[in-house]
Amino acid sequence: MQGKVDICGVNTSRLKVLSQAETNELLLRAKDGDRAARDKLIEGNLRLVLSVIQRFDKRGECPDDLFQVGCIGLIKAISNFDPGKQVRFSTYGVPMIAGEVRRYLRDNSAIRVSRSIRDVAYRVLQCKEAMTTQLGREPGLEEIARALDLPVGEVSQALDAVCAPVSLYDPVYADGGDPLTVMDQVRDTKNTEGNWMEHITLRNAFQALGDREKQILSLRFYDGKTQMEVAGVLGISQAQVSRLEKGAIGAMRKSVSS
Repeated sequence: MQGKVDICGVNTSRLKVLSQAETNELLLRAKDGDRAARDKLIEGNLRLVLSVIQRFDKRGECPDDLFQVGCIGLIKAISNFDPGKQVRFSTYGVPMIAGEVRRYLRDNSAIRVSRSIRDVAYRVLQCKEAMTTQLGREPGLEEIARALDLPVGEVSQALDAVCAPVSLYDPVYADGGDPLTVMDQVRDTKNTEGNWMEHITLRNAFQALGDREKQILSLRFYDGKTQMEVAGVLGISQAQVSRLEKGAIGAMRKSVSS
């Protein structure tokens, strides 16, 4: 999105900016049904929409689509804002716009969430929007949980489940040099040096076995066959399979421990 001037045919470098006094006056007129004042409010707050959708520019979504969705959030914010509350419109509008964008990303996500969790998430998001309107700020998890009579953990889980996924290459910090990404902060507990060495040792021990021993271990522990089934495949007795299997495992243990 960086360097892009035109979004949805709008030249973003020429967007109007309203003063606080102009915004307050237009909000009062729009509340009384003045459509011209409402249109001016929308035009005068498109920069607000632009600033919000820039938070989501790493999601791989079309900026034009996000801008249109953000405008829907702006219109909802104008319709629901109470000029009588001592709150700046931008303070109220930003979470409304961001909520609309998150809802769009959630509904169009390739990641599927179970119906029960999604239903809880819808209730949480609706409650969050209603409380934002009432309080003039975003409520905390505890406040939402009390309003819905739900455990805080369930509210947090529902919100996490419908959040837009974060790329491992999203920057989280930059200080003049190369940015620090999410990937840089993720610890790999599986592919450690010890695990790599253990894998190589086991592979070498397996390769040192004879062809029949390799086949027996593959049939037993890779294909999941019983000793009787292996005996049928190889045309030998179950006792022979048992003896060869134990011998192969013993040889591998000796090779690994040596």
